[in-house]
Amino acid sequence: MRFRWTWIAASILSLGLTLSTASAQTSSSEEGKRKVKVKTSPAYPEIARHMNVTGKVKIEVIITPDGKVRSTRVVGGHPLLVQACQDAVKEWKFFPGPEETVQTVEFDFRAGN
Repeated sequence: MRFRWTWIAASILSLGLTLSTASAQTSSSEEGKRKVKVKTSPAYPEIARHMNVTGKVKIEVIITPDGKVRSTRVVGGHPLLVQACQDAVKEWKFFPGPEETVQTVEFDFRAGN
């Protein structure tokens, strides 16, 4: 059993060493909604990078009238990536609006960019 875990750990590390850097790009999935004034990109989690986890994460964001993020809710995405996205979105600032709004934000994690 110990040999198996050692082999798995070594495989994960060697895979991580051969990967190029990965990036997370964002886009709003709903056009015509509130514009982002200040945007923070999520950090690509080290374990996800080593495991070559890629994909999209969707976060629903509730924005106050003054442009602050009141709360977030995960709509979908890999569990190794969602926390980094939630942490980043909570720091975003939107332009003020007449009322509280709900938007879905999408992050795309890809290897090699």
